[in-house]
Amino acid sequence: MAFSVSTNEKETVKSEPNVVPLCDVLLVLLIIFMVVTPLVQKGVDVQLPTALNSSNMPDNPDVVLSVKADGSLFLKEQRITLEGLPAALEEQLITATDKKVYLRADQNLEFGKIVDIIYGIQQAGVEVVGIITEKKATEES
Repeated sequence: MAFSVSTNEKETVKSEPNVVPLCDVLLVLLIIFMVVTPLVQKGVDVQLPTALNSSNMPDNPDVVLSVKADGSLFLKEQRITLEGLPAALEEQLITATDKKVYLRADQNLEFGKIVDIIYGIQQAGVEVVGIITEKKATEES
C-alpha cells in the first residue's frame, strides 16, 4: 500500500497492487517454457533416415504411424499390430481433417516390412502416405 502525506489532518490511503513481482514470475515461467518446449520429443523414439530432397511436414499431423527397427508399430504412441493396422487407421481417419498418413520408419527397418506396412495402410483406404525423414546435410566438395 502506498500512503500519501497531505497537509490536511485527514490522510488518504491509496491502494495500488504491486505487479512487478508478478511480472517477474511470469517472465521467468515464459523463459522456462521457451527453453523446455523444443526439448520435448513428440512421438516414438525412431532413428529417421536422411534424405537430400525433403519437403516440410505439417506441424501437427493428424495421423502419424511410427515403426521401430524391430517392426513394432505405434499409431499416435499407442502400440498396434500389423493385422490391426487397417482398422486402427480407419478409426483415426474418421476424426482427422487431413486424410493423409505420415510414416516415421526407423532407418534400420527391413524393406519387406515397410512394404507390408504400406499395404496395410492401403487396405485402410489411404491414398496419400508421407514418409518422414531428416534433412541430409549437403556435402561440399
